[in-house]
Amino acid sequence: MTQHRVLQGRILTEAGWMDGELKLAADGRIEAIDARLASGRAVERYLLPGFIDLHVHGGGGVDIMEGGSAAEKVARLHARFGTTSLLATTMTAPPDEIEQVLRALGSSCRERRPGGARILGVHLEGPYINPGKLGAQPDDACRAVMAQVDAYRALAPVSLITLAPEIAGHMDIIRQLAQQGVKVQLGHTLGSYEDGVQALEQGASGFTHLFNAMSGLHHREPGMVGAALAHAEYAELIPDLLHVHPGAIRAALRSIPRLYCVTDSTAAAGMPDGEYKLGSHSVTKCMGGVRLADGTLAGSTLTTDQALRNLVSIGLPLADASNRMSLYPADYLGLADRGRLAAGAWADIVVMDADLNLQQVYVEGEQIGLVDA
Repeated sequence: MTQHRVLQGRILTEAGWMDGELKLAADGRIEAIDARLASGRAVERYLLPGFIDLHVHGGGGVDIMEGGSAAEKVARLHARFGTTSLLATTMTAPPDEIEQVLRALGSSCRERRPGGARILGVHLEGPYINPGKLGAQPDDACRAVMAQVDAYRALAPVSLITLAPEIAGHMDIIRQLAQQGVKVQLGHTLGSYEDGVQALEQGASGFTHLFNAMSGLHHREPGMVGAALAHAEYAELIPDLLHVHPGAIRAALRSIPRLYCVTDSTAAAGMPDGEYKLGSHSVTKCMGGVRLADGTLAGSTLTTDQALRNLVSIGLPLADASNRMSLYPADYLGLADRGRLAAGAWADIVVMDADLNLQQVYVEGEQIGLVDA
């Protein structure tokens, strides 16, 4: 496939905005950036680090829990919207179903298929959550047992686990997972502020879709949201402007230094209104959102390019918005060669025009066809 090996524009480098050229090497990495400080002239296009999404349930009509080649199809859909790497995210389900999905994901994580985003690993969202705070998760929540967690991790690279810290035994699980280098996020929880603080002390490192499916903030009972706002370095948030009010997003931005954004996207992402699957649930896409029959928000239809535009629309500078879509999730996972434009890093690049419309996407140097291409 013919590729452009030199890209020109206003480049978001680790030193800030630069005007110049970015050269792609044959091995899929960035060879060099030939740039100078950005001028005051009008911007024709921006070169940004590829978006990294750590919470992806589906897209293009396909749900991760279908197993088989579902993850590769999801990765292809999201690459067309600027996602260059992602964590395939599971739903709460019986153990045999989770095992089957993880076997398929193990293969998907080992090798990137052409045309798709890199699947970095798995985000196990459930089953270790509070059955009283399921949100759109199926009713198969259970208490974590380390032997089962180890068995799941033997099937696929589980990079991130969401759990409710107030469940008996979970504090010890958090400590063991943190010692083994697995990221633990607190979510789908009725836990108190004190539970959240203790979990952070045990090694938990983040919060899953901040504000959603967790005990809220009250001035005499700060809840899990209060623990995040008071103590978190990292947390994920869904910026579709449905899950969280812009004012709450701005409050979190002032409190959590490296708040990063995810889509929590479902099979309905990139698809017309209608009925779709989310794990064992049937969900409906309409009016820009995805809901269960009772009206509960059930993931989103968000894509990462729209997430970036939403952040800018509520007042974030473009560089800050980009960091929350790329740099911070990369740093959270300890990935020094993704989420930034620098010589030697993977050539994961999004090119956007002055109005932040997507023009080109590169995943490890491969140019990806866009939705309307």
